[in-house]
Amino acid sequence: MDAEIHPSAIVYPGTVLGDGVRILENAVVGKQPVLSPRSTAKRDPLAATEIGDGTVVSTGAIVFAGSRIGARVILGDQTCIRERVTIGDDVVVGRGSLVENDTTIGAMTLIQADSYITAYSVLEENVFIAPCVVTTNDNFMGRTERRHEFVKGATIRRGARVGGGAILCPGIEVGEEAFVGAGAVVTKDVPPGVIVVGNPARVLREVPEDELLS
Repeated sequence: MDAEIHPSAIVYPGTVLGDGVRILENAVVGKQPVLSPRSTAKRDPLAATEIGDGTVVSTGAIVFAGSRIGARVILGDQTCIRERVTIGDDVVVGRGSLVENDTTIGAMTLIQADSYITAYSVLEENVFIAPCVVTTNDNFMGRTERRHEFVKGATIRRGARVGGGAILCPGIEVGEEAFVGAGAVVTKDVPPGVIVVGNPARVLREVPEDELLS
């Protein structure tokens, strides 16, 4: 193993670090979660954290146990990656962003600063999340036992883009190559290849062909 670990960082036993990994000042890798008695998160034993080749865990970042981080990923300063998160290769998670438990993020995705990716979300490949985006997963806001069967985060398909400060309601799907405008409040699924804006978000027009990935 050829990894660089700053003396102030904490790497818990069992953590698997790939070649060229850098763990910077005051970062914590392999942390076990401490759950509230009312938490909906799973309580199964967690596998060791795995960090892929060339990945950087920046200053003050925290990666919980049971997560798998791909190669050449940048976890920005003060980011937090909760348990059972899977992150593909060449992903960037910007400063101060939080990715909650049981979330999957595809390769080449960019999550900019101070965004919140809620538990049980799926972001596919080449997704773009602008700063301060908020995703949600509980329409009952913590009330009633019935809510447990409906908890679900966003599904954001390949190549979709979500503008700054947008809010996605629980269980929303943003279609492939769709574009959610800044500040939009998305209350229903967004079809593939369209631009939505406003509160509640509505279809404005199709995404221009020269902006499509393929």
